[in-house]
Formats: sequence, C-alpha cells, structure tokens
Amino acid sequence: MAAYTLYIVTVIVVLLLLSMLKVLREYQRGVIFLLGRFWRVKGPGLIIVVPVIQQMVRVDLRTIVMDVPTQDVISRDNVSVKVNAVVYFRVIDPEKAIIQVEDFLNAVSQLAQTTLRSVLGQHELDEMLAERERLNADIRGILDQQTDAWGIKVANVEIKHVDLDESMIRAIAKQAEAERARRAKVIHAEGEMQAAEKLTEAARTLQQQSQALQLRYLQTLTEIAAGGRSSVVVFPLPMDLIEPLLKGKD
Repeated sequence: MAAYTLYIVTVIVVLLLLSMLKVLREYQRGVIFLLGRFWRVKGPGLIIVVPVIQQMVRVDLRTIVMDVPTQDVISRDNVSVKVNAVVYFRVIDPEKAIIQVEDFLNAVSQLAQTTLRSVLGQHELDEMLAERERLNADIRGILDQQTDAWGIKVANVEIKHVDLDESMIRAIAKQAEAERARRAKVIHAEGEMQAAEKLTEAARTLQQQSQALQLRYLQTLTEIAAGGRSSVVVFPLPMDLIEPLLKGKD
C-alpha cells in the first residue's frame, strides 16, 4: 500500500514538473503574471512557469497581415465608393500588447476601419485613384501613432480596391473622352498657329526679296506643268514680277 502511494505521489510530482516546463519558439514571447500582477516577459526557449502561482500569455512577434473589411466612404466631392485595404503590423512590446488593450488584433482592425473612412473622406475621388501612395502613407502614420501605446508597430498600409458604381464609371469614361477631345483640339489649334506663323514669316521674306518671289512664281508654274493634265490653266502674271525685267531692258 505504501509503495502504491509513493508511486502515485511520484507520478503527480513528475506531471507537475512537466507542466512547469514551457517551450517558446524564436518568434514567441511569454508574458508572465505572478498572482495576477505582471512579472516579466520570458522567451524564447525553455522557461519554467509555476502552476497556480504564475500564468503565461503567449505573444507572436511575427508580422501580421490583416485585411480591412470593405468600407463605404463618401469622398469630399460627394462620391460614394467602397474601399478595402490591408494592414501589416507586428508586436514590438508584448507587455503593452497584453496589458494596455484587451484584444489588440480586434483593436487594430477597428482602428484601421475608422481611420480608412476618416482619411479618404477628406480627399476627392481623383486623389483616391491617382495618389494612393500618399494616402497609404497618411493612414499608416495615423495608425502607427495610435497603436504605439499598445506596443504595436504598423509597417505598411495598402489600399487594395476602390470600387465605383456603374453610373460613376460611365461618368468618368465620358469625362476622359471629353478630356481627350479637348487635348486634340488644343494640339490642332497649336499646329494651326505655328503654321500661320511660318507662313507669315515666309511672306515677309518673299516681300523683302523680289528675286525670291520671282523664283517661287516660276517654281509654281513648273509644278503645274509637271502635273500632266490636258486642261488649260489661266495663270495671272503680276506686273511686279516683270517690272524688274522691263527696267533691265531699258
């Protein structure tokens, strides 16, 4: 009977000792509480936790990738869009992450949702579509500042999708088409202006050089004759062209 009792006691002691041993991986830390009060952060490796007297909460230090659910956002120019994003963060202070906030994962998710709506609501639709890098940096900065008290570091925020309804997509397409037409008209007008300037410059040059005007006249006659058409062309002969010839004859 005594041997049986000793055997039972030995088994209980062995199980108690085994339950005291905890193994934490390289990316894990253990927040130890002693009789309900914070004691220290342990790990990684083999640690000892005294049952009943001490309690341990495991904390993962790896980067966490969190999807922010789709949010309904009204832009500054009163356009309703649906936006979702992804947040990359990690715990850098296990003590704060466990003590300062009840559930840091849920807290970061809720804060990311409200910050996403708040920041994007201050910008127009064109900025949401064209300036994502700046908006990502603004959201990340706000989140990182707010979560610092929780021992959390926000590494990056990426806006994934900005979804519009069909009517808004058609309106944007019409706007883009109108912009392309406007640019085409501007380019055409600039080309006409440059051509007019060149023609004006050429006219001034011909006006100053009578010999050049005569050569241009003869070149035009040659081009007409080289056309090979049998039709008769009546081409007026300006007097100012033959005047120099007549003076030279005298």
